[in-house]
Amino acid sequence: MKRLRTLIKICGLTREADVDAAVQAGADYVGFVHYPPSPRHVELDRAAELAARLPDAVTPVLLVVNPQAGLVRAGLARLPRAVVQFHGDETPEQCQTAAQQHAFWRAARMRPGLDLLNFALAFQQAQAILLDAHVEGYGGAGKSFDWSLIPAGVPARLVLSGGLNPANVTDGIHRVRPWAVDVSSGVEVAKGIKDAGLMKDFCEAVRAADARRDD
Repeated sequence: MKRLRTLIKICGLTREADVDAAVQAGADYVGFVHYPPSPRHVELDRAAELAARLPDAVTPVLLVVNPQAGLVRAGLARLPRAVVQFHGDETPEQCQTAAQQHAFWRAARMRPGLDLLNFALAFQQAQAILLDAHVEGYGGAGKSFDWSLIPAGVPARLVLSGGLNPANVTDGIHRVRPWAVDVSSGVEVAKGIKDAGLMKDFCEAVRAADARRDD
């Protein structure tokens, strides 16, 4: 039986050295945040410069929050290989209109009372549903959430996010069985400044967890 492989996204990169280190560590996706209130925000031209360093095997992700469709189109013109990650209050129609034919992910801010099954059905055109902590504002702020809030049988690929780091990602993979995991603050020495050693440790922890999976 073919061994399952959890995909890895490292998000919020702002420097060339960190992009190169993420690739070397084994990331499948590298995320760039285009949301001015975020301390990890990069302009579209800067995101394009950083994404140009990625080999074909590593996909850039452009994270946006409640964007105008024109902004997303401008971003995709600069990052034509990118997946769009919608991280605000976008409707299914807004996501599809903005992303056009490009793949997109939709973030679900996990909280008691959120019907994730219906959420996933509403966004069934999304390539994946990213699960993040529900905090004030947008983004998980490096906080984890109660993984028991995730019901069984969600009809979507799930990306587990929210407070992951090299120490807890193994448990997250065993308990949630996600399609992918997403890390940002858990591999940083400062906001937007990644640590090459922590990125390597995170990717190695994911691979170790995969080696013990039996599903």
